Amino acid sequence: MSTPIPASTRPFISWFKSKPAPASAVPKEQPPVLAADDLFHPFSQSPFPALRARGEAIRQLAPCPVCAAEHDGVHAHTKAQPRAVAHECPDCGWPTHCSEEHWAADEEHKKYCGRLREVNEDEHDLRSGRRMREFELPGEQDTEAAISFANWDVFWYTREFPSMDSERSRRHASKILTYPITIGSVLHQFSNLTISNQRLTPEGSRSLAALRTNLHVPPGAPETPEAAATKPQMRIFILGARAESALPPHVWEQLCMLFPSALFHLYFIGPQVSLPKPISELNKGPASSRTTAKTTALSTEAEASTSPSNDATPAASEAQEQSEQQPQEEDKPVYVPNVYQPPTPAPIMRLKRTRESIQEFGVPSYTVPYTPQLTITGMQANYAEVHAQFQETFDPYTDCFFLFSPGFGFPSPTSVNEETGEPYLQIASPTEWGPVIPLLLASKCPIFVTGFSPADVERDVKSLSTAPEVAGEFDWVVTPGPNAFGSEKWEVADFDPRVMVKTNWGVWGIRGKRRDVRERSSWIPGL
Repeated sequence: MSTPIPASTRPFISWFKSKPAPASAVPKEQPPVLAADDLFHPFSQSPFPALRARGEAIRQLAPCPVCAAEHDGVHAHTKAQPRAVAHECPDCGWPTHCSEEHWAADEEHKKYCGRLREVNEDEHDLRSGRRMREFELPGEQDTEAAISFANWDVFWYTREFPSMDSERSRRHASKILTYPITIGSVLHQFSNLTISNQRLTPEGSRSLAALRTNLHVPPGAPETPEAAATKPQMRIFILGARAESALPPHVWEQLCMLFPSALFHLYFIGPQVSLPKPISELNKGPASSRTTAKTTALSTEAEASTSPSNDATPAASEAQEQSEQQPQEEDKPVYVPNVYQPPTPAPIMRLKRTRESIQEFGVPSYTVPYTPQLTITGMQANYAEVHAQFQETFDPYTDCFFLFSPGFGFPSPTSVNEETGEPYLQIASPTEWGPVIPLLLASKCPIFVTGFSPADVERDVKSLSTAPEVAGEFDWVVTPGPNAFGSEKWEVADFDPRVMVKTNWGVWGIRGKRRDVRERSSWIPGL
């Protein structure tokens, strides 16, 4: 009996097949520095230098609330002052009182202790080294699927974000996305700001209808990138930009995903705009810090414009910890405290197509054509310095302004009314918003403003009625109220841990008053 011939294995063809990589060559995911059940650490015992440094900053800035209450009745000529905080609360880990006795005597502390512990754990989680799935942003939207702007949960579901399995993930994701999604939720045709819920006024409906003609396609047509071929570019001017200017471009690209058939040009304008690192400094520092440059770009993505916390974020925090263990050519502070005036974010990463724009605008600036759909320009200057370059080009059909927590109603730190001797409000200050808001109203383009708390929104709205060339010169577009896409993470002030806010809590909008010209039927008075 003949031996059966084995089936051919075609060895020659198999040469062209890719061989699986050996197990040793596949990069393994590093275990996190902190486990999910080990996120609470008092600031003085934190494994991360940035948080230890923040605790030290709070000890130097924050007064003991019990001492402050005891000294409220002290005579004015006495020099007694509240002592600085030194004792860390064992429940929240923050320096909150000057001594354990005052901590035990403070009955008010329990009202905000839970929030402080929440923030403590959030800050350690961002630096824990775990895979931050909440920062894995989705790509293009299905043209057949509609996006809902009812709230964060429905938005994440209809936009096909990774599942937010915990409240902490919700806080992290909402913090980095609050800026682009707030803009998108206001401008989108499916916005939750409508006339029926009294958030949108008739004037606002007309203004947004004009913008939406270029943001969307005619009814029945598919929302595809090809539809943008004949559309003008939508310009969004973000004035007084701080942390929002330091967000990585791929986070701002989420705004483009909401409008597949629109072209965007974002202008970040303000004295605290973050600029790319100079080319001369790109090759400085150890190789390890250069290899983590891309990761470090996330370092300010969760910074709130009003955030008393100047800490970095997600992957950036981890990269920062790695770089801190390496010798640096430049001695940089581990943590910069935020005292009333938020610090300028760190320089952003320079991308391949980043180009200097100082010749075009006359101020320190850059432009990045990030994608065919998104271009970003940053200018480190007051808006009044560059307005002349735009004033003849404004169009209510293609342009709008966003001001994130501008602080209209706060007293100016630099300008004083010579007649009364009191500081101007910032909306009337000649060195801040005073000369700017009348220019914006004259453009007739909508101006959208956010606030970090109900009191902040009320303070800014009231300031409109007292500002020269502003009072009586505007129409309401969006009435003041909560913003469904504000950050859900509490931001704690270094100068007083009892002061906590949420970025972009509320939103409202105005536009320069439109005065219709009516034809006069007769030149005879009374007819």
